[in-house]
Amino acid sequence: AVVSSLSTGSSGINAEYGKAKKVQKKFVLDCTHPAEDKILDPSDFATYLNEKIKVAGKTGNLGTNVIIQKEGFKVNVLSDIPFSKRYLKYLTKKYLKKQNLRDWLRVVASSPSTYELRYFQINQDDDDAED
Repeated sequence: AVVSSLSTGSSGINAEYGKAKKVQKKFVLDCTHPAEDKILDPSDFATYLNEKIKVAGKTGNLGTNVIIQKEGFKVNVLSDIPFSKRYLKYLTKKYLKKQNLRDWLRVVASSPSTYELRYFQINQDDDDAED
């Protein structure tokens, strides 16, 4: 009786969380450049994300809420629960560090739902060699 008096009027589980709607988010991690050069393996990266992404504070707890797909040189992350794009950047950088690629690759947001792995641009001036 006490619980029903505290209810906001809407029934169901979502009443606790306010306006938690089922929103599916899709994030894309584009590994095209390093994968073409055979520096990074997208399937290994997808496996890493599968093991490391935490849901409700636990790894290996993806269930049907978070789906990771490898599509060519891209890794897609589909989420039915609130999911941070920044968290994917953090995990990507962590993976690059583990593979000792952090010195050559950077994670750049190319669109609101896409991260791209790019090489650092090192300016090599050929003019200096001529002098």
